[in-house]
Amino acid sequence: MTFNALYLQKNDAGFNAGVAALPRAALDDDKLSGGEVLVRIRHSTLNYKDGLAITNRGPVVRVWPMVAGIDGAGEVVESGDARWKAGDRVLVNGWGLGETRWGCMAEMARLPADWLIRIPDAFSTAQSMAIGTAGYTAMLSCLALLDGGVKPGDGEVLVTGATGGVGSIATAILGGWGYQVIGSTGKPEQEDLLRQLGAAGVVARQTLSEPGKPLQRERWAAVVDSVGSHTLANACAQTKYRGLVTACGLAQGMDFPATVAPFILRGVTLAGIDSVQCPIALRQRAWERLASDLDVSKLDALTTAVGLDQVPEAAANLMAGKVTGRIVVNIG
Repeated sequence: MTFNALYLQKNDAGFNAGVAALPRAALDDDKLSGGEVLVRIRHSTLNYKDGLAITNRGPVVRVWPMVAGIDGAGEVVESGDARWKAGDRVLVNGWGLGETRWGCMAEMARLPADWLIRIPDAFSTAQSMAIGTAGYTAMLSCLALLDGGVKPGDGEVLVTGATGGVGSIATAILGGWGYQVIGSTGKPEQEDLLRQLGAAGVVARQTLSEPGKPLQRERWAAVVDSVGSHTLANACAQTKYRGLVTACGLAQGMDFPATVAPFILRGVTLAGIDSVQCPIALRQRAWERLASDLDVSKLDALTTAVGLDQVPEAAANLMAGKVTGRIVVNIG
């Protein structure tokens, strides 16, 4: 009894990422994969964190060997928890999957019942993974703007990394809510796509990615940032008085070369967005809003699909900045 999975190995012989047939019994080892619910995974998705792990470009994996995949969606096969029964459509995001516990780029996964979210009826299983952690993080960021009192009439909202997973879905959500979204991207050829998603305009990535002054001309009522480093620092320096900036990613880097000036002179708020250990109630709120507010036709236009054996190549392309939108991994 075996199941196929994208298996990451690192030892004295080096690093390897490839599809392997793993023993079904391994799913019952709590050190690798534990929980009350056995799920047949139909789809996963390729996120930036997955890309770091699969290309061995970042210290994402902390237990070796590892099954990749921080996201998964499929059907319950068997459950030891009364909340879930065979046939239920479920998804999971984060919680250390693909980092400290075997992930969901696999035909089967055993998961704790408390981690699961019921897939909204508005989405197919594949569409739930076209959203994945990136889209769910985008909604968390957009909800932070709402909760922080930012209104569509307050002015322009900057979305950095706008053609990436978080940025593209944040653009679609905020555009649908009536905000004046300005997308920052290094892919000027994708301007038409960003406008179709709901962007009112586009700025070149280079205008934000280089070192800048601690305080700059006020422009943004709010910012959704997935890039970090100089981009985040400049975004804060350009945010209006009492504006709100959310930070959820590090595509440019983990550093934050800024000063306290925007925070103490303009009252700017910097809100961190965590998707990995996010409380289940907030996850459910985010998925409910995605189901009601995200235009599925825009989601489909953002999505490409690959097979499990194609993931290493797709991950390399993602890390090289060659990917626009979302990549769904078809399992099996």
